[in-house]
Amino acid sequence: MRYLDTSVLVAALTREPRTADMQAWLGAQEAGTLCISDWTVTEFSSALSMKVRMEALTAHERADVLSAFASLREASLIMLPVSTLDFRIGAHFSDHHASGLRAGDALHLAIAYNHGLALCSLDRTLVSAAEPLGVSAQLL
Repeated sequence: MRYLDTSVLVAALTREPRTADMQAWLGAQEAGTLCISDWTVTEFSSALSMKVRMEALTAHERADVLSAFASLREASLIMLPVSTLDFRIGAHFSDHHASGLRAGDALHLAIAYNHGLALCSLDRTLVSAAEPLGVSAQLL
C-alpha cells in the first residue's frame, strides 16, 4: 500500500512534463493499493484553480479534470480521512525547519506515517524530508 501526494495526480491528469510517466505508473499499479486523503482532494482542487489563474487550463478543462479525478478516486483509490493526530504530527514534522517542508507537505507525510504507508511523490524536497522523519518515501 502506498500513499500518493497530490503532485502525482496533478501530473497524471493535466498536461505536465511527467504526464505520460505518471499515467503509465498509475496504470501499472494494482487496484486497491493506492491511497489518498481528504487533504489530497482539497490540494488537487487548489492546484487546478492555480492552473486556471495561470491560464494553463480553461475553466471547462478544469471541470473535465475534476470529473476524471472523481472517477479515478471511485474506481481505484482508497480514501483516508484526515485526523487531529495527522495535524499534530504534521505540526511536529514542520518544526524541523531545515527540511523545507511546507504545511501541506508535512500533513501528507503525517498521514502516510500514521497509516504506515510509503509516500510516493514527484516533489524532491518532500521525499528528502521523509526519511529523517521516519516516513518511507519514493521519488517517482
